Amino acid sequence: MTAILKPKKILIIGFVWPEPNSTAAGSRMHQLLLFFKRNNCKITFASTAQESDFSLDLKSMGIMPEQILLNDSGFDQFIRKIDPDLVLFDRFLTEEQFGWRVAKQCPNALRVLDTEDLHSLRSVRLEAKKNKVLPSIDTWKQAEITKREMASIYRSDLSLIISSYEMELLVNEINVAQDLLMHLPFMLDTIHKEVQSKWLPFGDRKDFICIGNGKHAPNIDAIRWLKDEIWPQIRQQLPTVNLRIYGAYLPERVLQLNQPKEGFLVMGRAEDAKEVVGKARVSLAPLRFGAGIKGKLVDAMLCGTPSVSTDIGAEGMNDNLPWSGMISNDAKGIADHAVALYTYKHRWKKCQENGVAIIDQVYNKSLLEERLLERINSVFDRLPAHRTGNFIGSMLLHHSMASTKYLAKWIEAKNQ
Repeated sequence: MTAILKPKKILIIGFVWPEPNSTAAGSRMHQLLLFFKRNNCKITFASTAQESDFSLDLKSMGIMPEQILLNDSGFDQFIRKIDPDLVLFDRFLTEEQFGWRVAKQCPNALRVLDTEDLHSLRSVRLEAKKNKVLPSIDTWKQAEITKREMASIYRSDLSLIISSYEMELLVNEINVAQDLLMHLPFMLDTIHKEVQSKWLPFGDRKDFICIGNGKHAPNIDAIRWLKDEIWPQIRQQLPTVNLRIYGAYLPERVLQLNQPKEGFLVMGRAEDAKEVVGKARVSLAPLRFGAGIKGKLVDAMLCGTPSVSTDIGAEGMNDNLPWSGMISNDAKGIADHAVALYTYKHRWKKCQENGVAIIDQVYNKSLLEERLLERINSVFDRLPAHRTGNFIGSMLLHHSMASTKYLAKWIEAKNQ
């Protein structure tokens, strides 16, 4: 990057402490932190959550970690002392909780929302799955959580949207002005020939893999669907092949699904996710609900491992390029695709090549970081005019945030 990022003091308010080796959201946050570091920014990362043994070591990166509290006026002194040029909210929930304090204490700070995914879309799809009905755009638009999330997007100066599908929803269905949004998927290095030369070839790989964080409901549902319906059909056609289930924080009910005699192996947390994905021949991700873009499918492409997923799994990930595997939305289709991809080398190799093209064209880090820098600078330079043009956001900040403010003050007083 030859241009210079103009905001230099960055405050990130994290919903959780980033765990890039455990979650896709953690990887996303790590990428943003590295972007700001490469631009010589002074970064403070604050969160109300508790750190875990797997949280990123921020201090070793030269980033100042700070523990903060909800509904605590001490945050006001904290942020005035930092006096940030830019505040990044990690998910709309942190903007709801802290946005009004940021706006009041540091009115000149650029407020950026990283949605991670549209939580409202994920929530509505989960509810539809529970009720055994098809989710609809109208249902999503009518949901309370959607109104909350859209209000957060409008109150922010810029929202980073990870999925191209979600960009289309916001622009075409909600009519959010495009100058409030930026499509920013994962920012990844291109896959050079040298990297590809280190991948295990088709004949040296074996077994299927399914990987996903156990705290994420779509992953648990996918594992259950694999165990009950999909894997028995695959195993019937490939009786000596195994499926290995990896994931951080897998609940006990998933660990109990381990059945070595059936080739269904629940492995738990992977010390090195890319290593185990790179040894498998095919990745399975039968996701029936969810939102955003899927880290497990990106990792599969980065490891040269073709995948079988669903329309929701692959949604918004490949910008109309050929998919790096095969897609089906029913158990038999997924099983048949999995067997075909596992068996036919030529088809497998072509899907692997498709994955390289997707990473290099859709997730190209140098291009995306350049666009992000330009967009932040552009909004930062014309912030008063930008906010004047966002009347809905100003109105919501005045009314909605006032109610949040007085509720927070009431809770603080009650706690004292």
